[in-house]
Amino acid sequence: MVAAQDEVDNISVAYEEDGRYYTEDDVPTYNITEDGAKVDWLTYSGFRRYHSECHVCHGPEGMGSTYAPALKDSAIDMDYYDFVDVVVNGRQKINAAENSVMPAFGDNPNVMCYLDDIYVYLKARGTEAVPRGRPAGREDKTDAIREAENACLGM
Repeated sequence: MVAAQDEVDNISVAYEEDGRYYTEDDVPTYNITEDGAKVDWLTYSGFRRYHSECHVCHGPEGMGSTYAPALKDSAIDMDYYDFVDVVVNGRQKINAAENSVMPAFGDNPNVMCYLDDIYVYLKARGTEAVPRGRPAGREDKTDAIREAENACLGM
């Protein structure tokens, strides 16, 4: 389901909880200092995780390729829960006009343990709040984020 930007604000920070930022609808989002010098931990981590797991098909910085679409656009236009569903379960679009297959990543801890990180990074890229390349500065990883990561990875 694609929601028009004027219908749902899936960008603006409504609140912060243990280093994670959320919209009014409890959807993860990014937080960047006004001068753009520092991003939140999840956006920084999302850059790293995206480039280790997703860019091979979807191109650098979420810009797409001849093989797969631009995810920086999907993170803005697609409902968060639909985005999660596609990553977890995969998707096939096969018809006369297109033949695209997104594999399921639901069993890949390198994606699933960092899915919100990847999502907020792509949102930041989609709004061009984060330029191409590695974010220059970042917030520190909170203990809560570290604990959730370790629990997800079975550490």
